[in-house]
Amino acid sequence: MSDTNDLKLTSEDYYLSEEGYRVFTEKYHLKRGFCCKNGCKHCPYKYNKKTDSFEL
Repeated sequence: MSDTNDLKLTSEDYYLSEEGYRVFTEKYHLKRGFCCKNGCKHCPYKYNKKTDSFEL
């Protein structure tokens, strides 16, 4: 598991929402290497925050 403090962000890792929030891409999540269970928009691990489970 990576230490997220060691990751250097690139332009492929996130974009800014209309409200100015940083939205992480699927590529970033895969580079990080684990699911944070925050229900991220582009979660490649298919985590469902409402059910607190991973979808198959």
